[in-house]
Amino acid sequence: MPGLPPPAAIGTRFAPGRRVFWLGFYGAILLAWVLLIRMTASPLPGVSAAEYLASFCIAAADANSVALLAMWALMSAAMMLPTFVPAIRVFGELGHVKATDGRSMAALTAGYGVVWLGFALGAAGLQVALSRAGAMAGAAQTLAPWLTIGLLLVAGVYQFSPAKEACLAKCRHPLVFFMEHWAPGPAPALAMGARLGVWCIGCCWLLMLLGFVGGAMNLAWMGAATLFMTLEKLPEIGRYLTKPLGLLLVAAAALQAARVLFIGG
Repeated sequence: MPGLPPPAAIGTRFAPGRRVFWLGFYGAILLAWVLLIRMTASPLPGVSAAEYLASFCIAAADANSVALLAMWALMSAAMMLPTFVPAIRVFGELGHVKATDGRSMAALTAGYGVVWLGFALGAAGLQVALSRAGAMAGAAQTLAPWLTIGLLLVAGVYQFSPAKEACLAKCRHPLVFFMEHWAPGPAPALAMGARLGVWCIGCCWLLMLLGFVGGAMNLAWMGAATLFMTLEKLPEIGRYLTKPLGLLLVAAAALQAARVLFIGG
């Protein structure tokens, strides 16, 4: 493939442009988390964080659509940018042989981010629809037991699916992906980032939507999900995590169903 060096030629040195990129990249992740923490912390005396978030979402049906989209966009940035680090590192290391630079790394990340912004738009729309149907509380948490059971079950089964495996294969081996789609320059990098973003959504969309089970703005869930999705994309570790999580999710769905059937809610 013209322009793409063989794996043996990949180095680890970073030019100043790439250093600037990494500072901006990790700065964006930090800023997203800071804004999420501020968003979930109540600024009002006597009002709990949960009450404040519920009033912020206003059951989503009557909420400011821009605010909801901003919430999901921040969640996507805070949770998914860390999972993109291995791919960017592989891409950036090609700079040792002048195959990439800071601009193309930024373009790659921008393409990835635009795709996840589209996911955020869809998730915000889903939250509004569920709220208007009376199936979701103000804190972006499902109220309908069978919706929770269905989400847990589908997410668990998906962990064993060929689609999940295919998406993980792309995310776990980014060098192979770059060899297949390589072209030099920021514009091709933007396109490659968007393609990787689509594969990443294929890996993680149901795990992201599991936030509806316990509350989409639950910081503990966001932290745990970010850690899991990051580790799942590492080939040495992830292959030991995907199916066990599927079993846990299916078991959780079964327990929730038993609770609804035999205990009542």
